[in-house]
Amino acid sequence: MGRNDIYGRGVIVPERYRTADRALFERSGALRASPADPLLRDLGRAANHSVLWVACAAVCATAGGHARRGAVRGLLSVAGASTLTNGLLKPLLPRRRPPARTDPKFRRRTVPIPRSSSFPSGHAASAAAFATGVALESPAAGAVLAPLAAAVAYSRVHTGVHWPGDVVVGAAVGATVAWSTRRWWAVRSREPATVQVAAAAPALPGGDGMLLVVNRDAGTAEEIAARVTAALPRVRRVDLDPDGDPAEQSERLLTEYRPQAVGVCGGDGTVAAVLDVAVDARLPVAVFPGGTLNHFALDLGVVDLDETVRAVTAGQAVAVGLGQVTVTGPDGRTVRRFVNTASLGGYPDAVRLRQHWEPRIGKWPAAGLAMLAVLRTASPMPVRIDGAGRAVWLLFVGNGRYTPADQVPMSRAHLDPGTLDVRYLPAESRFSRLRLLLAAATGTLGASPMYRQRHIPGLAVEVIGDPVALATDGEVLADGTGFDFEVVPSALTVYRLAVDQPASGPDSVSEPVAVSDPDSGAGSAGVSDGAA
Repeated sequence: MGRNDIYGRGVIVPERYRTADRALFERSGALRASPADPLLRDLGRAANHSVLWVACAAVCATAGGHARRGAVRGLLSVAGASTLTNGLLKPLLPRRRPPARTDPKFRRRTVPIPRSSSFPSGHAASAAAFATGVALESPAAGAVLAPLAAAVAYSRVHTGVHWPGDVVVGAAVGATVAWSTRRWWAVRSREPATVQVAAAAPALPGGDGMLLVVNRDAGTAEEIAARVTAALPRVRRVDLDPDGDPAEQSERLLTEYRPQAVGVCGGDGTVAAVLDVAVDARLPVAVFPGGTLNHFALDLGVVDLDETVRAVTAGQAVAVGLGQVTVTGPDGRTVRRFVNTASLGGYPDAVRLRQHWEPRIGKWPAAGLAMLAVLRTASPMPVRIDGAGRAVWLLFVGNGRYTPADQVPMSRAHLDPGTLDVRYLPAESRFSRLRLLLAAATGTLGASPMYRQRHIPGLAVEVIGDPVALATDGEVLADGTGFDFEVVPSALTVYRLAVDQPASGPDSVSEPVAVSDPDSGAGSAGVSDGAA
C-alpha cells in the first residue's frame, strides 16, 4: 500500500510525523482485547452529532451557577468547532482513513467508517471544545468533563477511525475555538466587586430580629431558604404571593413586623424589589441568592451562604450605591431604583415577550425566541441624550462600572464609584444592525462606531414620540418619555464579611473613600460619541 493510499493527497506531513503517527496507531491496535473495547466503541457513538455533549450540558444546566454558564459556552464552542472542522478543514485538507477494515487487530473494535476526510477528527474537536468551554466558566465542572472528553478523542484511534495526528489536531482546534469565545463573550469574573465603605449594621445572633422574605418560585429559593432558617433559627420567614407585587408585599410586611434587618431569598427581580423597600425603611439587608442568574449577589460576593450568615451574626456590612431613574410618563413622575441595570429599547420589549411566552414554553426558550423576534422587527428609537438628537437600537445604564468595556457587559469591579456605566447602540448609519452583529461576532465591538460607552454621574434621555418601556433588573416596570438617570452612592447597607477593609463591628464605621474618575470631570454630563 503506497503512502498516498494511506495518507491521501490533501495533507502534507513530514516523514518523522508520519512515522510517529503509524507507530502510535499500530501500538493502539496491538492492545489486547478488554472490556474497554465495547465501552470506547459505544462512547464514540454516543458523541455522534454531539448528543453526548448536549446531555452533559443539560446536567450542567441543572447544577446552576457557573456550570450553567459553562454549558452554554460549551455548546456554542461545539457549534463553532464542528463548523470549522467539518465545513472547512476536512474539505480543504482531505486525508484517507486508516486501513482498519483490513487490519485484523482492529476488527473486534471497528465501527462504520465515515466517508469524510480523516483530518482532523470532528469528535475530538467537539470534545475538546465542550470541555474547554465549560472549564472557562467552571473549572470544577471542566475537570470532571476532561477525562470524558479525552476518552472520546482516544476512542476514535482505538476503533481505527482516525490516525492519532487527526485526534491531536482536532482537539487543538476545538480548544482554540472555545478559548476564542472569550473575545466576544467575556468570562465572568469570580472576584467580588470592591466596596470601599463599611457600614453599621446590628449583629443578629441566630437571625434574631431579621425578617426573611422568600420568593419560592425563583430557581433554588426554597432550598436556599431552608438552609438559611437552619443556620439562623431565630429568623422569621415569610413567603411572597407569586401573583402579587413583591415591592408592595415587602412594604406591608416591614410595616407589620418592624424587623431590625431584612433578608431576601430569590432572583434579581425579587432582590431589587425588596432592597428598594429596605432603603426607604433604612434597614440593612442580607442577600441569599436563590434565582437563576443572581447578578447582584455574584458582583457583591455574597453567594456563600455560610459567609453571609457569619456577617449577619457579627454585624459586618458594607454600603453600596444604587442606580436611580426618574420616569416621566402618562401617569406623571415616578422614581425607580435599580441594583444592576436599566435599559430602554429592544431589551424591555424582549422581556415583555418572554414574560408572555414563559408560562407555555419555559423561561429560556421564551427568552431566546423573544430576543430573535425583537431583533427581526425592532425599529430605531429616536431620542435626545442630554439634549442631543440620536436614533438608537438600545440604551443600557449600569449601576457602577461594568467590565469588559469593549464587549457585552458581564460583571462589576466596583459597586460604589459614584458613576453610571452608559452604553448605547446608534442606529443612524446604513446597515447599522448588520454592522453591529458583525462587530459583536468578530470581537471588535469596542472599536466599532455602532457601540458607545462612557462612565458619567448622570444622564437625561427624552424619547421623541410615544412612551417606551423601561426595564430595570430584568423586569419591565414603567413606560415613559423622559428618563433622568443618576447614581446614589452608599444608599444601601448589605451584610457582607469585611474583605476590602479591616473587620468592623456595629460601632465601627469607616469614612467613604473618594473614588477618582477620569471620565467624569466637571461638565461631563453627555455621553461621548467616541468608541469605548
